Amino acid sequence: MKFYILAAALVLSPFAAVAEGVTHYVAIHVDQNDPQVMNMALNNAQNVASYYDEQGDDVFIEMVAYGPGLTMLVDGKSPVADRISTMSLEMENLSFAACGNTLKGMEAKVGHKVPLMSEVVVVPSGVVRLIELQEQGYAYVRP
Repeated sequence: MKFYILAAALVLSPFAAVAEGVTHYVAIHVDQNDPQVMNMALNNAQNVASYYDEQGDDVFIEMVAYGPGLTMLVDGKSPVADRISTMSLEMENLSFAACGNTLKGMEAKVGHKVPLMSEVVVVPSGVVRLIELQEQGYAYVRP
């Protein structure tokens, strides 16, 4: 009798895991000042979130911008500012990280503070942030 209970538990356990849902982690990398690339990155985020939502899973997405891609997060210059604002309101598990090294370089070049969008968090280094996220198990995506 114990054998049958154990066998039933083993057979049914994969279905229990599916019913509970899984949490996924995705890092999206933007390093180009190209509206098409920025929109592709945002499309990736929306598509991933929609897919996992339909599966009953959770997903945490962090978009990391550095180099020329930091323009994506600059207040008043971002060609995708409206999408970022809307998506931030609609997707609570979406975050945006700006490279502090790139920001310092931009500010030195223009001679004043460069304002970032309110949805953005500054990290010391975009590359290091991507490494840290991958070490934490995040999948890496570069549109």
